[in-house]
Amino acid sequence: MKTFLITGGSGFLGNHLAHRLLTSGNKIIILDIAPLKDIDLLGHVEFHEGDVRDFSLMERLAQKTDVVIHCAASLPLASNKEILSTNIEGTRIALETAHAAQVKRFINISSTAVYGVSEKHPNLESDPLVEAGAYGKSKIEGEKLCEDYRKKGLIVTIVRPKTFIGIGRLGIFAILFEWIKDGKRIPVIGNGSNRYQLLSVDDLVDFIVLASQADPEVANNTYNVGAQEFDTVQEDFEKLFAVAKTGARLRKTPAPLVKFFLRIFEVMGLSPLYKWVYGTADKDSYVSIEKARHAFDWHPKKSNAEALIETYTWYLTHWQEYEHRQGITSHEPWKQGVLKAVKWLS
Repeated sequence: MKTFLITGGSGFLGNHLAHRLLTSGNKIIILDIAPLKDIDLLGHVEFHEGDVRDFSLMERLAQKTDVVIHCAASLPLASNKEILSTNIEGTRIALETAHAAQVKRFINISSTAVYGVSEKHPNLESDPLVEAGAYGKSKIEGEKLCEDYRKKGLIVTIVRPKTFIGIGRLGIFAILFEWIKDGKRIPVIGNGSNRYQLLSVDDLVDFIVLASQADPEVANNTYNVGAQEFDTVQEDFEKLFAVAKTGARLRKTPAPLVKFFLRIFEVMGLSPLYKWVYGTADKDSYVSIEKARHAFDWHPKKSNAEALIETYTWYLTHWQEYEHRQGITSHEPWKQGVLKAVKWLS
């Protein structure tokens, strides 16, 4: 049995990780600024409501931990100041306290946003890192800190996942699923002929568990993770629409014009879509997962379409619970802003 500290453990990924690790008989410590609402975890994990930037708290928790899984992060809808503080300073404190406590393993959840709006595909782990907004910058700086602590002897796995979805995922997907439920025409930036890789949260959890168990020389590296099977945006959504049977369909739009207006709406705080999302929406966006597959014998089980259908099916059962709730995390619906007017016109 190992003791795992999951920062940001009340969130979407943290909940899935805690459930999986508990089934293997591990002890779980969760740290999050948000309360733990998963009733199946309450009473089975050690929960601390607090901030990853609280050095003394992180110091105490690290001293009784074997593996730190660092999920805590401010997502792009937060202020730039909050994103940079949480995602850089929070990562530094998590690394420093883990190193001082001689934690056996540190797993940092980064993002493929570190590649920016790339014209090259698939992206490899060795490709240049390009800042795209405060969130992308914060993830790049967080990875640099991880590399510094590797040099100090801490075993650090950097995980760069594609956008991951599954049971419990809301965020921007709550907007998409609401439109599908209501049978709307969904504007797609461009014509939908680009390939856009996603990732099932279950496959991501599989990878993280393998990383926590791997030999140090294998674990102490950086890995892309994403779905192995994915088609074009149009093709993946047609499979989802076929299951939904609501009459929803994609509506093609002129990408340059739409991006121009989305940029304006973003600056005005009227749109939940941020630069990296709309900047890549009409382009191919996928990474090579060969390094992860060969190093860990890891094989993603779910395709883009299967992960989308699973998440939408869960949403249909639970959407009324979240109808009047909004937030800025992955397990809360995001405010639609100007998109509400677009939906009305669809």
